[in-house]
Amino acid sequence: MEYRPDCRHFLGDKPCRFREDCSHCEHFSPLMDRMLIIKLGASGDVLRTTPILPALRERHPNAQISWLTDESAREVLQANPLIDRLLLYNLETVLRLQVEEFSRLICLDKEARATALAMTVRAGHKNGFGLSPQGNVIPLNPEASYAFLLGLSDELKFRLNRKSYQEMIFEALGLSYRHQEYVLALAPEHLAYGRDVMAGAGAGPDDIVVGLCVGAGTRFANKAWTEEGFSVVARALAARPNTRAVLLGGKLEESRVRSIRSRLGESVFDPGCHHSLGQFAGIVNCCDVVVSPDTVCMHLAIGLKKLVLAIFGPTCPQEVELYGRGAKVVSPLPCAPCYRENCDIEETCMRGISPEMVMKELLPLLTRARDSRQATPARSAAAPQENEQYSPQPSPPTT
Repeated sequence: MEYRPDCRHFLGDKPCRFREDCSHCEHFSPLMDRMLIIKLGASGDVLRTTPILPALRERHPNAQISWLTDESAREVLQANPLIDRLLLYNLETVLRLQVEEFSRLICLDKEARATALAMTVRAGHKNGFGLSPQGNVIPLNPEASYAFLLGLSDELKFRLNRKSYQEMIFEALGLSYRHQEYVLALAPEHLAYGRDVMAGAGAGPDDIVVGLCVGAGTRFANKAWTEEGFSVVARALAARPNTRAVLLGGKLEESRVRSIRSRLGESVFDPGCHHSLGQFAGIVNCCDVVVSPDTVCMHLAIGLKKLVLAIFGPTCPQEVELYGRGAKVVSPLPCAPCYRENCDIEETCMRGISPEMVMKELLPLLTRARDSRQATPARSAAAPQENEQYSPQPSPPTT
């Protein structure tokens, strides 16, 4: 049996993604260099880092690209056609990376386990962030200095910076940023799951489906918008013809979803909060417009090319790229953004955002969605237009 270890798809211990005999495989790609990307979490941050992939692939077409991430982010990367190896952070993988060699290492995390590993991996060139002998985060190359300094200065991060996250990481890697999009390819089973769940929404072929993401995790205080605000917006949407509101949330948002649903009854659709991240993405894919705070749901919607209304309180709106497909509502409170994990202010930054402010920005997006619907063939929420940025391919192997 012939095998080709000089192919960038070759794995050695299992068949590659194409599962063909090497001697007859039309996908042979000579292994010129090897890259390792370290971006562990959170899932939204992992997803908004994927725009570097088309730029890297353009500059290094024959490179084998490996991406190391956490299990929590696996489902947003597992079907990505531009990743050759998806590695999960665990002891086995860390030991493996002590042996392998790479032409380039890219670490875009600042947490200790990522930066420490970046210093131990053997690579000819290193970009991004590492760990000093004193245990402090340091930039690995001069181009990463701006993104590094952003973490040291509240004035720079909150007031002076006008660069998006993508602009900063492209700068750190010495790449040209041309508004490259997220690379999000959902697994077929997750697309099907979303269609099946959303079939229960009762939306007709002419209905605009609006996803309302009611939570935002627990890391930062007041990152989620208020239950009262979402309830008012959901009620306004229910009063509009051919419009269907859907509540979006994970396990942490069960009580919020239940509270809002109790106020609105059947006028809003509740698909539940028990879905995996990939399944949740399949549900988001069935929406025309998504209203969300700065959380993974927002990034999923951006990656799926939905119209997005992003609501910002304690985090930085200027760092988020909407690619011309959305709008932002930003808290008017002078203390925002702050990135605080705790807040003792009674009138929080998110409470400073009124339903009227949200509806003012949401109505034009509903009009855009309606105009887009009229320009494309009819479909129901159970059979949405899929994200077609990249053709489906076999998922990269995961270890």
